Formats: sequence, structure tokens, C-alpha cells
Amino acid sequence: MEIWINPDCSKCRSALSILDAEQARYTVRYYLEDPPTVPELTAVLARLGLDPWHIARWGEPVAAELGLADWPRDAEARSRWIEALAEHPVLIQRPIITADDGTATVARTSEAVKSTLTSSDSE
Repeated sequence: MEIWINPDCSKCRSALSILDAEQARYTVRYYLEDPPTVPELTAVLARLGLDPWHIARWGEPVAAELGLADWPRDAEARSRWIEALAEHPVLIQRPIITADDGTATVARTSEAVKSTLTSSDSE
């Protein structure tokens, strides 16, 4: 499993603590330093079952600069959103866990982190 984190984020640190307490095997991706590519984001969104605007961080200054709130949220605009997230990874919700079983979770709560562990255990 891989977890995308920002080390300055308390929810990311909490998720790592849970993974460590459960002795989970995982790799860390510091996604601000190693941003996901458009194909990686597309794949993760498919695993999440979400559209890119569902994982956007609306409160970031760059979201306001880009005018994200006014962007259309439809199939035609999807690639524009994904490209923006790839170009500005600070806009991506965190942490995101991609499990070995093909699932992914925006793990902002302890329950979400634990659900990822449960699905990985069933493999």
C-alpha cells in the first residue's frame, strides 16, 4: 500500500500513526515533492470512484487564483481538473491511501484508514 502525505498535515501524521500501530506495510509518497502525474491521478480517481473536484482542496490560495469554484464539474471539464491537480498538487486532499487490493481511500478519518487496512487484510 502507498500513502500520499504532506508531513505538515495532522491528518497525515494521524494516518501514519494508525498504520504503524497496526504494523501495516506501506510506502510513503510526499506528493508535494513528488507530484502525481495526470495518468496516476486518473488511475487513483478511478480507484476512489470519485471525480477530481471531489478531492480538491477548495481553501488553498491557488484554488482561488485559478477560480476553481467557477469551473464546470462535468465530464468535459474532467481533464482540465486533473491537469490542475497534477500541476498544483497542494490542491489534492490528503492523505490518500492506495491499497494492494486495488482500492483507494481519502483517509482523513481514523475510520477511513482502518477500512483500508481491513480491505487489505482480506487479500
